[in-house]
Amino acid sequence: MADYRRALAQNVKAARRNLLLSQEALALEAEIDRTYISGIERALRNPSLDLIVRLADCLKTTPAALLTPPRGRP
Repeated sequence: MADYRRALAQNVKAARRNLLLSQEALALEAEIDRTYISGIERALRNPSLDLIVRLADCLKTTPAALLTPPRGRP
């Protein structure tokens, strides 16, 4: 089974960087603490489905895209 927490971490970080957003800017837009974004990006946090949907909206992507393992990695 794929490591979805790790996939989410990598995809959130990549999408955030593509939009040139800091962790703080994303946290403000998503209405969560910046340290929680950091925890997600380090695969330490297990965000709720509601938060994944909110992050996807802020990052101009879909929840499915955030949970899809990057190519070449299971």
